[in-house]
Amino acid sequence: MKNLLIFTMIFLLSGCISTSDPQTDPGTGNNGNPPKIEETVQPTEPKDTSLFHEYKSDALKTLNNMTLEEKVGQMFLVRCPDEEQRDLYLSMKPGGFILFGKDFADKTKQQIIDDIRYYQANNSIPMIIGVDEEGGTVVRASSNPLLIEERFKSPQELYITGGLEAIKQDAEEKSKFLLNLGINLNLAPVADVSINETDFIHQRAFGKSAPETGEYVKTVVSAMKHSGISSTLKHFPGYGSNADTHTGSAYDTRPYEQFVNSDFIPFKEGIDSGAESILVSHNIVEAIDGELPASLSKNIIDILRNDMKFTGIVMTDDLSMEAITKIQTDLSPETTAVLAGNDMLIVTDFESSFKSLLNAVKTSSISEERIDESVLRILQWKYYMKLM
Repeated sequence: MKNLLIFTMIFLLSGCISTSDPQTDPGTGNNGNPPKIEETVQPTEPKDTSLFHEYKSDALKTLNNMTLEEKVGQMFLVRCPDEEQRDLYLSMKPGGFILFGKDFADKTKQQIIDDIRYYQANNSIPMIIGVDEEGGTVVRASSNPLLIEERFKSPQELYITGGLEAIKQDAEEKSKFLLNLGINLNLAPVADVSINETDFIHQRAFGKSAPETGEYVKTVVSAMKHSGISSTLKHFPGYGSNADTHTGSAYDTRPYEQFVNSDFIPFKEGIDSGAESILVSHNIVEAIDGELPASLSKNIIDILRNDMKFTGIVMTDDLSMEAITKIQTDLSPETTAVLAGNDMLIVTDFESSFKSLLNAVKTSSISEERIDESVLRILQWKYYMKLM
């Protein structure tokens, strides 16, 4: 009996003693600790580094409360209407107005300020107010001596007198002048490469090689950003020696390599310097799209978005120019331009263009999601400009 009791106690004790090696026991880790469970790494979305990314949340909230008609209106940058059309145009909620020489002629500074305040007060969505104040042959506001003593000089004149420092000072002075009037977008600088004095675009361009033009563009864009006004690089993909598209079609027959090695360089400098918008020309660039003007070509805009990584606003040149009105397309120019990837369309006849684009969405030629994509970007731009 005594031996049986001893045997039983030994047996029970042996069940409480582990003979396993903590280094090899699959139930434990080192030193007898429980094994570590490998954490599953969840894939993360790529960080948003787009130009206006900080304002996406606010812009989405605004977008979600907009009607289709309001969204369509935002996609137009409209030539400032005469007074009899003004209230009609404002009722269609345009994304913005572009002011021309006639809109400044014989008016005082206070009259211009009052005009712009009226536009802003009578549109529930704050407006882009733009102008072509390039200097030299294209000056809209400074052509009025009641506003400023002297017209702004061309980039070529400025460079001769004071190099890039004179360019920088001019861009800052010009930006301050425009902002004080209520203008928040200057459709400048001209980023076209032109060294031939006979080129149509030469007088408006910097007039030097691609790398030198790139330095000019970088200087102007940086000065404008520092001053608080938005810029527009034009006329992508580069005007070259082409004819005036205000009066008809222009065909660019240069090889694609020339664009890569020359024309694109100033635009890339401007993009890297933070230019907010790019205007696309109406030239037909055969090496990229032999059928459609650049402003209506998805191939052209894909280069901007995919190859040059531009995340700002892409806009057409004025769709009322004869390079557009004379061509025949299956869809309206407005529809074609949006399907190509433009965010904003510059137009003169806003009423007609608005109806055309709205009808394209209602008949499913364009999806509302495609409209939302551009309007979201436009709203982000407006938050970035502190308009909203």
